[in-house]
Amino acid sequence: MFLIAKSASAATAVLGCVGYLSYAFDVGASHWGIVAAGLILLLIMTFLVSGGISRSNQANKYIVCITLFGLASLVVVSLFINGIPTRPIAYAVTDISISSILYASALMFVAYTGYGRIATLGEEVAEPRTTIPKAIILAMVFIVVLYLAVSLTALQIMGADSFGQTVDGEAAPLMMVAQALSVPVIGPVISVAAITAMLGVLLNLILGLSRVMLSMARRKDLPGLLAKVNADSKSPVNAVWATGIIIGLLVLSGDVVFTWSFSAFTVLIYYAITNLSAFVMPEGLRLYPRWIPAMGLFGCLFLAVWIEPQILVSGIALIVIGLLWHLFSLKLKN
Repeated sequence: MFLIAKSASAATAVLGCVGYLSYAFDVGASHWGIVAAGLILLLIMTFLVSGGISRSNQANKYIVCITLFGLASLVVVSLFINGIPTRPIAYAVTDISISSILYASALMFVAYTGYGRIATLGEEVAEPRTTIPKAIILAMVFIVVLYLAVSLTALQIMGADSFGQTVDGEAAPLMMVAQALSVPVIGPVISVAAITAMLGVLLNLILGLSRVMLSMARRKDLPGLLAKVNADSKSPVNAVWATGIIIGLLVLSGDVVFTWSFSAFTVLIYYAITNLSAFVMPEGLRLYPRWIPAMGLFGCLFLAVWIEPQILVSGIALIVIGLLWHLFSLKLKN
């Protein structure tokens, strides 16, 4: 579920980046044009990650700084021109549709799951039992504030209906927001920030997915060929390229809404499994009361049913395939 979910997220980042590039250079692309451009972009980023974690991390530092600068610029400029975004907050309590809120919540869940990367650093920090939870909570607070600031700014500038339609066509919402703001300098800044944001997501997902694939191959949950590590770069090159191929297959859909929805369902399922694991954890190892993972388990499963029916059916089919493969791999181990 993790590999499928994050591969779908990576495919969404690829298509999103192509959408921003198309909009920035005013290039109209057909479905297969978008797919072809996405596959070329994916090939370049996969090659970058295959060179090792040092090269990837160096690129990621620049990407994150540019992205945060661009988003902050959008929020600050909008504050000067439009003031505090009170209009979206006022509209939020009118014309409420519970089904739409739950559907949106299921889709937005994916956007917050990057915090889990912090938990993988347990062997590399002092006092991980206290440091990791603090880091996760601080990261979540920062991200919630950032997301709220950017989304309220976008809604203040464009309105909900117009902003919602930006996923059609070029799928370049932030650039359309910058265009509607009509400030000469902000357009190019947001263009670069939006593109680097998508590239940053893609780079980190290829990096993380390939390492999970490497670990699974070492445990014989995946073919042993994926467990090989390059002697020079210390990179699991086979796992990196296998990751790129899986993402590429999802990019072939050419549909941001499909890849995002598919990611949302699979993410909710594996987070449900994570909460179940925390729920059954022995008392001595548990950090928080049992009712917290119980609520998490219920929330994940409840939100998962609000995803589109075709995504739901496809996701369940993949779970069945995964369970069959797991049983097969256990027999191979024995």
